[in-house]
Amino acid sequence: MNSSLCSLLGIQYPIMQGAFQWLATPELAAAVSNAGGLGTISASLYQTKEELTEAIARAKSLTDKPFCVNISMFPEVVEGEKTWDFIAACCQSQVPVVELSGRDPKPFVEELHGAGAKIIHKSTAVRFAQKAEAAGVDVVSVVGFECGGAPGNDDVTSMVLIPSVASAVHIPVIGGGGVCDGRSYLAMRALGAEGVVIGTRFMATQECAIHPNFKKLLVDSNERATMVVQRSIDFPHRNLKNETTLQVAELEKGNPKLEDIFPYVSGKRQKKCYDSGDTQGGVFPCGEVVGRIHDIPTVQQLINRIVREAEAIAPTLL
Repeated sequence: MNSSLCSLLGIQYPIMQGAFQWLATPELAAAVSNAGGLGTISASLYQTKEELTEAIARAKSLTDKPFCVNISMFPEVVEGEKTWDFIAACCQSQVPVVELSGRDPKPFVEELHGAGAKIIHKSTAVRFAQKAEAAGVDVVSVVGFECGGAPGNDDVTSMVLIPSVASAVHIPVIGGGGVCDGRSYLAMRALGAEGVVIGTRFMATQECAIHPNFKKLLVDSNERATMVVQRSIDFPHRNLKNETTLQVAELEKGNPKLEDIFPYVSGKRQKKCYDSGDTQGGVFPCGEVVGRIHDIPTVQQLINRIVREAEAIAPTLL
């Protein structure tokens, strides 16, 4: 298993861990990187440059392999956001890979490249991937409508979106949305992706810092266990179908304002539930691929399995 992405990013396998909120910790990132993939720390876990710097140092103490820091930005610059502080932390700590999302990456490219970082930009449509390439990023990551979390506003599935982006840009594409094993890895590669990004499947691993109640729920769920909400506030998310998600869906039948929806979907509420094991008290990003999760392996076991399955299946496809 190899691709141009491996040599570009210095990784063994072209498998990237998604930056799911509250769970993309230094410990999980290090486990993914040690297993040959590209682990990811989410900067949204931290409030200051110093906190992110400490998290990066923690990851470096746990792995000598490349890892990524994800910096998710608001669509427009807002007062108090920490983007430049987080960029500075990555540059000063010589983070090998930085993933950006949310708005135009162009203002940050020169500084990150100057510090030796490779830049991935998360895109949800062909037009955004092309803009990111024009801005000078090294890789674009693209996920289809079946993914957990924010799939964008166009509702285009991976089967259509990934090859469309791969044909429209000249830089490597990382594809996601539905990847959990060797078969889905190979499907993404066949669609033109140089690598894959995996979110939901990594939640159901031993190293993921989520309460065991959630891991059991993931294993027990089927492919119909998710739904998309938050369209009314122009920020659609695919979440596990539970009491709170259904409450949000009911609210959205009216004409809700952001302040009506936010108490149900707030990150603080989600974090409290992740820690306590309350699977019904908040909204929780989850992809349709949850229906294909049947166990809770270690990260190393999972990546080894993906590689083994892909290498066994690939010769039979032609």
